[in-house]
Amino acid sequence: MDQHSLVEQLSPKVKLVRVERGYTQERMSLILGVSKKTLVQIEKGRIQASWTTLVAMVALFRDSEVIQNTLGEDPLEVLETIAHESVYRPKQRTLGGKVWWTSVEEHNGYILQQNVLSQHYRIIDGNYYRYFSSFDLKEARQKLAELGENPI
Repeated sequence: MDQHSLVEQLSPKVKLVRVERGYTQERMSLILGVSKKTLVQIEKGRIQASWTTLVAMVALFRDSEVIQNTLGEDPLEVLETIAHESVYRPKQRTLGGKVWWTSVEEHNGYILQQNVLSQHYRIIDGNYYRYFSSFDLKEARQKLAELGENPI
């Protein structure tokens, strides 16, 4: 997934997020920092939302069922991984991936998982702490090997 594909997936869902929250178009446009006219154009499918508009929407409505059903339990992780291409942050606790994740492989107590919705990868330990996220399987496997050989 990249910025373009995220824009294609989420632009048609802006109205669903707005309606889910019970906001008017005027209120939603103020929250997202776009004009009401622009919001109407997005909701009617005439234009796509910009990357920055969708980043704002995901960040501000990360608990939305619409967004979570599109990006998974931690939509901010998906955004961060897209923006930075990969994220290495030792010891960030997760819920363990019981719903949104499929285990790909394990190495010395570390688990490489793939998100079933966004398709990005992450590495967690046996206590569900996240160490790494990326859309690149080769890079994720390399980091899994490094972590397995040199535990933090």
